[in-house]
Amino acid sequence: MANVSEIKNGLCIEFNGSLFAIISFQHVKPGKGPAFVRTKLKNLETGKVIDNTFAGSAKLNTIRIERRPHQYLYQEGSGFVFMHNETFEQISIDAKLIDNPLLLKEGLNVDIVVHADKEMPLQVEFPPFVVMEVTYTEPGIKGDTSSSTALKKATLDTGLEIMVPLFVNQNDIIKVDTRDITYAERVKS
Repeated sequence: MANVSEIKNGLCIEFNGSLFAIISFQHVKPGKGPAFVRTKLKNLETGKVIDNTFAGSAKLNTIRIERRPHQYLYQEGSGFVFMHNETFEQISIDAKLIDNPLLLKEGLNVDIVVHADKEMPLQVEFPPFVVMEVTYTEPGIKGDTSSSTALKKATLDTGLEIMVPLFVNQNDIIKVDTRDITYAERVKS
């Protein structure tokens, strides 16, 4: 059990019979009345995000989780196969536990969050950035726009489509921010 004052991002709790991870929180101390905490919770089984407010005196049932390093190998049916980096044990993870499977590229190192008491995988955490190749994009033409932040659609080697600046061309290697699935920068080769 934990007090509401111990809430932090990434903390996993059992709430209303389901497992949730805290995405964000805000301690609120109004002028009148008791303090409370506003939270955004992500259901680890369904992926649904909900808002919830906890009273300042509430107790939370925390669960023990472990982040285990794995490497993505390949897709098999509706599952994705990962290999533990130290034991070389392979595990198949269902697609619903992965926020955006199109970010997975062969050889990518990720962390698999596991419920430590039940040995049950809960979700796959990506590194902050992944490196991908642009397989298709329209060529950018100088003078196409009046603003310096013009974007165009690009298809990456995994089939993921994102918006990129006009100067990005086909076969360029770019970094993609996995938190919001956006272009980060072009990689120098």
